[in-house]
Amino acid sequence: MMYWHAASWVAALAVLGSVVLGNPSATIPRQAGLPIPASCPGVTATSRYTLAAAEGWRYTLLATGLTKPRGLIFDTEGHLLVLEAGKGLTAHTLGSNGCISSSRVVISMAQLNHGLALSADGKTVYVSSSPTAWSYAYDATTMTATNQTVIVKGMNPGGHNSRTLAVSPKNPNLLLVSLGSNGNIDGPAVVKETGRAIVKVFDLSQVPAGGYTYNTQGWYLGYGLRNEIALVFDGNSMVWGVENSGDDLTRVAAGGGKSVDVHIDNPAEELNYLGDPSVSNEKWYGYPTCWTVGDPSVIKDKTFKVGQQFMISPNTTFDDASCAAKSTPPRLAIKAHSAPIDGKFDKDYSNMYVSLHGSWNRQPATGYKVIQIPFRKLKSGDYDPVAPQDSGTGYSDVLWTQNEGSCSSSSCLRPTGVLFHPDYSRMYVASDGSIGELYILYKA
Repeated sequence: MMYWHAASWVAALAVLGSVVLGNPSATIPRQAGLPIPASCPGVTATSRYTLAAAEGWRYTLLATGLTKPRGLIFDTEGHLLVLEAGKGLTAHTLGSNGCISSSRVVISMAQLNHGLALSADGKTVYVSSSPTAWSYAYDATTMTATNQTVIVKGMNPGGHNSRTLAVSPKNPNLLLVSLGSNGNIDGPAVVKETGRAIVKVFDLSQVPAGGYTYNTQGWYLGYGLRNEIALVFDGNSMVWGVENSGDDLTRVAAGGGKSVDVHIDNPAEELNYLGDPSVSNEKWYGYPTCWTVGDPSVIKDKTFKVGQQFMISPNTTFDDASCAAKSTPPRLAIKAHSAPIDGKFDKDYSNMYVSLHGSWNRQPATGYKVIQIPFRKLKSGDYDPVAPQDSGTGYSDVLWTQNEGSCSSSSCLRPTGVLFHPDYSRMYVASDGSIGELYILYKA
């Protein structure tokens, strides 16, 4: 079993009273400074697949048997809250060995499927189903939630049904809610008022009786975002979105001709800069018209660079040049069909870690891993990826399934929620595959 040196314990204790990740006014949980276990009693590693970690990294299987774990967050008493899709919200206490010592159900509700956030003071928890986001009064000491209140209602129930929730660290009265498209290519979503393929922001200090209506209230943080399921705050509390892009696309050259299958490596998944959530962002990011190039070589009728946007069927009214003129392209392209789910920055905002849930319509398969995207702070004070916009390799693997190319949704790691411990000694990674795992990922 691996333990922290005495100096590390002192450093961890010294930060007591500072901020919880993403909650500027909350205190560090009491369990800061826990040892990192090499294994946990009663938790048997699965033989279904073999994982590998990058040089300098190690991992520990913390738990199995969870019900499709998705969102992860720490409360102010150091309990790990897990949104288990189809079950509800559970709380897990970490024992003195760093393993889970006990668990309890906080909210039992089968409709909950993804979204989880906590207020800055840790006294309100936010959860979501497909059409509704609720708040509960939360007591971290007793791990109980009461007084269910509708915050946002009327969200489209079809298509991508995960509703990501995020509370702004800089403006903790703001709740971000993402809503994906109604299908692979959702034509009406080109109009933001349709209320799909967008991210919206709601003021928690002015919630109307019965809750906000998603389509007609709040303000925008971008539209034309097919499924912006990961919302990540940088060191300035600016928002980055990581997007699941389209499936099974073909390309027809301008003026017609034969349809060409480009879907193996196109369109790329996207890292998008959405900006300040306190200011309405009505930029269009291209969906459902403009798609991001992941592999230019298979688009034979025109020369593209990685990260540029293309149409599947250009015409005289709107073509590839129109995409370049009117759409906001992603800041970085991520391998097609890898299905990003969640993301978090490390302590100094020098890396964003993103979970890739894994492909279902690509052969060989891809994803089923956690990646690291290096960032830097510019002279302007803004944060930005290190890699250029036309890079298709602006990230590296940290934790992955060794037989990635032959993976399926039932046979491999399916990373979902990622979360740093408040002392940044380790990262927790959930997997909602058939085993329902929770891992610790840490630097050796």
